[in-house]
Amino acid sequence: MSTLLEEAVVPAHMEPLPVASSQYAEADACSLDNYLMLPDHTMDGRIAAARAELGTSTILLGHHYQRDEVIRFADFTGDSYKLSKIAAETESQYVVFCGVHFMAESADILGRSHQQVILPDLNAGCSMADMAEIGQVEDCWDSLMAAGLNGTITPLTYMNSAASIKAFCGERGGLVCTSSNARAAFDWAFARGEKILFLPDQHLGRNTAFAMGIPLSEMVVWDPYQINGGLTPARLLAAKVILWKGHCSVHQRFLPGHVDAVRAKYPGIQVVVHPECRWEVCQKADAMGSTERIIQLVEHAPEGSIFAIGTEIHLVNRLARQFAPRGKKIITLDDTGCLCTTMYRISPQHLAWALENLIEGRVVNRIKVRDDVKYWARVALDRMLEIKV
Repeated sequence: MSTLLEEAVVPAHMEPLPVASSQYAEADACSLDNYLMLPDHTMDGRIAAARAELGTSTILLGHHYQRDEVIRFADFTGDSYKLSKIAAETESQYVVFCGVHFMAESADILGRSHQQVILPDLNAGCSMADMAEIGQVEDCWDSLMAAGLNGTITPLTYMNSAASIKAFCGERGGLVCTSSNARAAFDWAFARGEKILFLPDQHLGRNTAFAMGIPLSEMVVWDPYQINGGLTPARLLAAKVILWKGHCSVHQRFLPGHVDAVRAKYPGIQVVVHPECRWEVCQKADAMGSTERIIQLVEHAPEGSIFAIGTEIHLVNRLARQFAPRGKKIITLDDTGCLCTTMYRISPQHLAWALENLIEGRVVNRIKVRDDVKYWARVALDRMLEIKV
């Protein structure tokens, strides 16, 4: 079990919170262990009661990829862009974020000084965000400057990145984007310079740039584990978009063969995928879009429509149940199931534990970004919220 009572779990860009006495920490750990031994369904009444008692002091945000047993209690659901806007607008004292670590960081960055952000399980991280470490990104930038790109390149980072990476982009004239507004972010950046460094998801960057008419030949991939990213100065100078070598472990599992297979089995099926999928998959699909866009496409489709959706399985299954009574059939693009295991870590037990601790006056698993990092990350996020989608 990990809590912010254990200072070692706090990333370098986070402020370490005061460590409680060992006696309190041990008692707190035992209480969570007791929760985790109970079945999921036994938490429902306790969560509902805690939500009612906490009232408007607490807002609960749930990302679309959360399991049903958790997201049913959310005050607001959405993708990272929608939830970021809500986090920036809420007046509640406590923001309980049922998502992953970088989302809770963003809520803390955008929140007000009196607010505290809680992540029910600190192990809910993001493998994509972990693929871009601040030291690697700084080394990359130094190499780009040495190659003569100073003044011509704007750094953009996907929301799925650590606060330190967001701050890096903010300090160097860049911003944050989500899959909902990546095209608008690229337009914004190209209005300010000739080139973009996009991190950490190469697929979202490639799919966005290609949809804007930028050929693949004008994109390169920076590999942080190779000297100079594995690229020659000539390749860097010729590229319009430099993509970081990162990816989503869920969306990268979808393959072109999956598209061919569902089309063969279900003639006339519409294939819709998330732009974190490989370029080859997106090219075979009928449409691609953020989770919010995918929901809109299904919502507005006529009765009798059949969709194969390439994104996280919890959202796909939820849409299938929601729209079945309206005569729409929805299946996953890959029937082996693509589960975001880190999102799944937040369980009803963790949520009940966090809420009941709040009732007792204890804030557990607080996410607090260091002030110097928060300043520039806030600049990058504010720029994102200001651009038109």
